[in-house]
Amino acid sequence: MVIFKGNIRVQAVIFDFDGVIVDTEPLHYKAFQQILAPRGLGFSWEQYVETYMGFDDRDAFMEAFNTKGIKLDQQELGRLIATKADIFQIIIREGIKPYPGVVELIRALHDANLPLAICSGALRSDILPILELLSINDCFDSIVSAEDVAKSKPDPECYRISFDRLRACRPESEFAATTTFAIEDTPAGIAAASQAGLQVIAVTNSYSREHLTEACHTVNSLEQLLEIASM
Repeated sequence: MVIFKGNIRVQAVIFDFDGVIVDTEPLHYKAFQQILAPRGLGFSWEQYVETYMGFDDRDAFMEAFNTKGIKLDQQELGRLIATKADIFQIIIREGIKPYPGVVELIRALHDANLPLAICSGALRSDILPILELLSINDCFDSIVSAEDVAKSKPDPECYRISFDRLRACRPESEFAATTTFAIEDTPAGIAAASQAGLQVIAVTNSYSREHLTEACHTVNSLEQLLEIASM
């Protein structure tokens, strides 16, 4: 167990990815627009934040087509997801920076032997290169990505799977859902983690505090959690 500043007692941590570890949302938005705008299906950044940010790629494309009343079959959906993944890889090669304090926090928790996981609506092919770039690819016991679930957040499936996998990866570490914290940045993510029975720490990277009131704790930056005590 570790104790965060504020006497928050934690036995395991599950990190969201986009909006928590790195600010890839503008990059995802750019990739979506390269595909959707030429089809007349583009949307504004404000619409992305309001509607699309909590979706995985599958649900985002489905929403964009449904909004215009256009049918989207599974074969075409698969092609769109693959194309968007290729575009995203090109975009991230231009460089990406983590949020302040997050790499240091992940390293500190890893060094304290805390079970760690990622639960994200991003594709695994989006996540792994960035973890390697940030030199934290060795810190996580498990990763649950878009390919692992049928529904994206706010559905709790992703966090239920993530918690179960983390328990399976670390059978020697006795921890419960009530002492496992998800770190999230969106209302959809908070809802998913809470419905899975986890505690939630929200960070105001993407939304202001008034949108994150369902979290157990809210911080302005993960730098605020860096003062931890090993137990």
